[in-house]
Amino acid sequence: MAPNKSPLAPESFPDFPVIPGVRYACGNSGMRYKGRDDVMLAEFDAGTTVAGVFTKNAMPGAPVDWSRRILPAGLARGLVVNAGIANVFTGAAGKKTVEDTATAAAQLLNASPEHIYIASTGVIGDPIPTEKITSLLPRLTEDLSADAGNSAANCILTTDTFAKGAVATAKIGNTDVTIAGFAKGSGMIAPDMATMLAFIFTDVAIPASILQQLLSDANERSFNCVTVDSDTSTSDTALLFATGRAQNDIPATSSDDSLADFKRGLLEVMTDLAQQVARDGEGASKFITVKVTGAESDSSAKTIALAIANSPLVKTAIAGEDANWGRIIMAVGKSGEKADRDKMSLKIGGILIAENGARASSYQEKDVMPHMTGKEIDIDVDVAVGDGRAFAWTCDLTHGYIEINADYRS
Repeated sequence: MAPNKSPLAPESFPDFPVIPGVRYACGNSGMRYKGRDDVMLAEFDAGTTVAGVFTKNAMPGAPVDWSRRILPAGLARGLVVNAGIANVFTGAAGKKTVEDTATAAAQLLNASPEHIYIASTGVIGDPIPTEKITSLLPRLTEDLSADAGNSAANCILTTDTFAKGAVATAKIGNTDVTIAGFAKGSGMIAPDMATMLAFIFTDVAIPASILQQLLSDANERSFNCVTVDSDTSTSDTALLFATGRAQNDIPATSSDDSLADFKRGLLEVMTDLAQQVARDGEGASKFITVKVTGAESDSSAKTIALAIANSPLVKTAIAGEDANWGRIIMAVGKSGEKADRDKMSLKIGGILIAENGARASSYQEKDVMPHMTGKEIDIDVDVAVGDGRAFAWTCDLTHGYIEINADYRS
């Protein structure tokens, strides 16, 4: 039975554009889900460059190992994604599944296996019946279509309640380019590289080395700022594919002035996707933005922001619409970062609650309650020791999170 759609979901999936040089197809393998597609194949034109970031979890899945190994070549001809079984902690059999899948897709796409990227998401530890994927690939190859982005986004979901897509346009010099992507993620989400699975496509002509720098920079300000439950997935993968079909002037470096608008568009897409993941946090009813200023450094501010965003006590208080601001003060203190207790300040929804080491004299709880009952919660903390600043996006922690994860394999 499909889960109820998150109350924080966007009104609709965006009008996903055709990206010249990219085609998709989806099918049902029968390995876990009934009545819905769970394997996605994407084909890229020859010459497509690729960049990627992967989980820092010390127990990565076989697909992560494979994609990380082939990334230095900087070229992509295909992508195969399956949902339902993550191919993590599956030993030699899991490695063989990836190799066999890449080989089968490469033969069908007339490519090298080292140009086929693999990603998986789902239950950890279960073996993947390889033939259920490889036997499906010939039909998917026949079904490839440039306008199947919406179907592809739905195909890779697990506990997600909605498909997550984002689109932007930009200019490189006088050339119009398009950036579009989709992601999946709802639980086991923590910012330690990326957010579960995310795939972004553009028609820009750009060397892989420059593309990698742009993705890594944008990743730090998007996917690495989102957390649902502080658990870093073993399968985290974000890949950016550039087909070159826009025929723009090729930039010489990542700091090339011509890339300014493309950087904006890329960050816009990745930020949108990251926020949608938090909005679809398992059982979520409120989207929370934590902003920290006055820290010793930006890195210190980010640590403090994530300490607040990951605190079960903060998240459950917000779920209960309880302005229990002492829990936020606690989370700042437990972060281990410098903060001046007697000078710091705290606001919720723009209402000054605490300053100079005590509750603000102007604060009355009734003033903040209208904000607490809303779906968008803003927390602002100034720790008064420097100029560092950062932010984090998260969601509240409800009974729904427990129910989803208690029943995940049943």
